[in-house]
Amino acid sequence: MTNYQKLADEELVSLVRDQDQELYRHLIERYQAKLLRYASYLTGDDDQAADVVQEAFIKTFVNLQSFNIKKKFSSWLYRITHNEAMNMLNRHKQEFPLLKNVDFASNIDLEDDFVKKELAGRAKKCLAEMPVIYKEVLTLYYLEEQSYEEISDILRIATGTVGTRLNRAKIIMKKICQKQKK
Repeated sequence: MTNYQKLADEELVSLVRDQDQELYRHLIERYQAKLLRYASYLTGDDDQAADVVQEAFIKTFVNLQSFNIKKKFSSWLYRITHNEAMNMLNRHKQEFPLLKNVDFASNIDLEDDFVKKELAGRAKKCLAEMPVIYKEVLTLYYLEEQSYEEISDILRIATGTVGTRLNRAKIIMKKICQKQKK
């Protein structure tokens, strides 16, 4: 019996394409929480994020035959999710705040928990004011822990542009947060 959790994404994609489409559920299980988190950061709404991720998984499945096995599946899946989130934002034509609830570990004392929630709230307010092109780079790099190369694949921009946008995003974030402090 094959342990599908140990297979690389690309191997699992090959099995889904060539042998058993039911195995696609393993890819969904592998990426659903990560993509929901990413889509939530971009849309600022958990319900819209769920719709975005559902559409992304459907489009990925429908187009699985066209996926190049020599490329990284996760970057392709994130790109499809990114496109769906951008389509959702364009349909709604408004800025959305980021996540409303931030959970911290239960072993943190109340004062520390309060300080972290306060900082997270301020960071969310600052991120909400940022243009999407900077918000998405910050989210992918710091919150989703993607490499410059993966971000480059997801956003379809040069690796150098990723670095430039990340540096600009930090400067913009700092200015926005300082302005909000006053």
